[in-house]
Amino acid sequence: MSRIGKLPIAIPAGVEIKVNDENIVTVKGKLGELHQKLDPAITVKIEDGQLTLSRATEEKDHKSKHGLYRALINNMVQGVSEGFTIMQELVGVGYKVEAKGQLLELSLGFSHNVVFELPPEINVESKTERGKNPTIIMKSIDKQLLGQAAAKLRSLRKPEPYKGKGILYKGEVIRKKAGKAAAEK
Repeated sequence: MSRIGKLPIAIPAGVEIKVNDENIVTVKGKLGELHQKLDPAITVKIEDGQLTLSRATEEKDHKSKHGLYRALINNMVQGVSEGFTIMQELVGVGYKVEAKGQLLELSLGFSHNVVFELPPEINVESKTERGKNPTIIMKSIDKQLLGQAAAKLRSLRKPEPYKGKGILYKGEVIRKKAGKAAAEK
């Protein structure tokens, strides 16, 4: 049995979960509402403030989807009750960021500024403090969308291992390599 799939999901107060006839799970909470279509082989039971998933057969495909849908529904419950936050920082001389609504205007050492548009489901703000790296703070109820937007933003200037410059997740450590000069000695 899937170790993740068999774990029950505790439904916090203020979160409402519904499953319709087409196997679409709707999770509604104080921060918003999310939907997820499930495979017909997966069934959902809600009893005593807990949600459990079960699968029809022991096929490999059904086993993998059992754990997948449990994780997706758990992320939905956590998202509508608490929300998710990703913080990224710009490391590099002259790197700047400015948030204008759903647009981020980034100065990343290119000959031009990069304008990055975020989906309306993501709230974004930027912080620039003297002596510290500029920081981007993104918040959303949809973990998958938030992670995808953060990865796309990071791909604009990936951290490089020689100087450590680029867009990093907050707290990420880049292992620096010795350059060409160190190899000659």
